[in-house]
Amino acid sequence: MAGKWFDLEALGTNVRTEVIAGVTTFLTMAYIIFVNPEILATTGMDHGAVFVATCLAAALGSAIMGLWANWPVAMAPGMGLNAFFAFTVVAGLGFTWQQALGAVFISGLIFLFLSVTGIRRWLIAGIPASMRSAIAAGIGLFLAIIALKSAGIVVASPATLITLGDLTASTTLLAIFGFFLIAALDALRVKGAILIGIIVVTLAAMVTGDTTFSGIVDLPPSLAPTFLQLDIWGALGFGIIHVVLVMVLVEVFDATGTLIGVAKRAGLLKEGPTHQNPNLSRALMADSTAILAGSVLGTSSTTAYVESASGVQAGGRSGLTALTVAVLFLLAMFFSPLAAAVPAAATAPALLFVATLMMRELVEVEWEDVTTAAPAALTALAMPFTYSIANGLAFGFISYAVLKLVTGRGREVHPATWIIAALFAIKFAFFGE
Repeated sequence: MAGKWFDLEALGTNVRTEVIAGVTTFLTMAYIIFVNPEILATTGMDHGAVFVATCLAAALGSAIMGLWANWPVAMAPGMGLNAFFAFTVVAGLGFTWQQALGAVFISGLIFLFLSVTGIRRWLIAGIPASMRSAIAAGIGLFLAIIALKSAGIVVASPATLITLGDLTASTTLLAIFGFFLIAALDALRVKGAILIGIIVVTLAAMVTGDTTFSGIVDLPPSLAPTFLQLDIWGALGFGIIHVVLVMVLVEVFDATGTLIGVAKRAGLLKEGPTHQNPNLSRALMADSTAILAGSVLGTSSTTAYVESASGVQAGGRSGLTALTVAVLFLLAMFFSPLAAAVPAAATAPALLFVATLMMRELVEVEWEDVTTAAPAALTALAMPFTYSIANGLAFGFISYAVLKLVTGRGREVHPATWIIAALFAIKFAFFGE
């Protein structure tokens, strides 16, 4: 029955291969069940509820992708957007986490509209490739400074803004060890390198007394503290408009790029117009729907995971791979005591390693053309140095449009870029930060 539903024979695969591929994908992305609650809990959200919401959002999104689009692409709350949610929207701009969830819901509605109408493809086509790469790299740098601060490797300084922390502190040493362990395991092509690193550092922290052990398996915590707690009306104020804009832009670039990249690697995309790729349209709808579901459950934006490529490498070609991931995320809910024991020293190296992977995108920037390179550099640098993904996007789009215009190359700027640059300029002019 599974073979017929997922069309396994036509895709040249079988149930065993798809299940193995699903397990492989899960192992490479399961770190999110530890990292996401750690990040969102800084806003005052209940750690246990966010843990359950993360698992449920990942399971629901992956199941929709698998059963409807029949693609081997897994979904979960996205790295970068969770940091934007916690450290920019709530900590930086002063919105409540309930309003931030409302903004996620609104961005999901807009994202769904863009996907249904085809505007999503128009936006992707209109944004320069160098800018898309710079956005990914900038988010990586933003995650890096969060990770370094969380690990105690960098600390605040009144003289130099930031400086080197106490490298003899036990938690800092554990974080450094964790990063080297994760990087080494990944270099040796060990599946689940990030997850293994988190677990090993957590066990080491238990030995050193830097965290407490309260068991491994238990019933899932209550979802009530975050379920249906989103404040949509509170998110409709003028001050949060640019927050929604940033969420939509990152969702568009991140999710679409991942979907197309993984699908190409799996040989699931045909050259030609959209109607020749009906599953692509379904996949675009699936990830839009998952964002709405995640905001209702109580987590930041859900997106397609590039780690799905590991499952494709293992032979995954159908939605059964994604469905396997969904089942494993549901089972993961019963490991809440272990998740509660994971310290910042264990999640910080995971964040830092993800940041190093995202910075690979800098090689795709067209550095020879300064009108392209300068906006890309500003985009990437402004994110960590202003502690805001939104500011990085704003600096990048505005500078790209301005430089092209003053050098007589304004016609090279796509209408989508002009619109985004204008929106950010209006935001700075009338609403300040």
